[in-house]
Amino acid sequence: MNALINLHLNLWQSFRRLPLWVQLWMAAILLPANLASLLLLHYPSSEWIALSALIVVGSNMLLMYLYGGFSRLLAVPHLLIWGPLQVMLLMYLAQSGEPLATGEVLYVSLVLVVNGISLVFDLIDAWRWMQGERQLF
Repeated sequence: MNALINLHLNLWQSFRRLPLWVQLWMAAILLPANLASLLLLHYPSSEWIALSALIVVGSNMLLMYLYGGFSRLLAVPHLLIWGPLQVMLLMYLAQSGEPLATGEVLYVSLVLVVNGISLVFDLIDAWRWMQGERQLF
């Protein structure tokens, strides 16, 4: 039990060692934007976003538990999952069927912007990780 408590404490401390702007980005923008999909499952696109968010969060949690904290490696699941999601969402918005609900268009647009910004950071972090920057925060 103490080992589990220590592990969670280490994860929290690792998160808190990230730059403040990264902590705020993750906690106030990135996670909420993606996890809001769980409240919007009546939109088909939100099902894809929710599934992608759960896969990314699950993969990152697994990596954090395996390595004992946050590292640049956490960018890789974002690239592998959110990269294709971006393409799917853009294709979905460009579909030539019935018009989409305004709320869905706004939400998908928000996710495209937020995840697009995140993917730029993720490309840099993944590159730095591949170049040997593998320390934990």
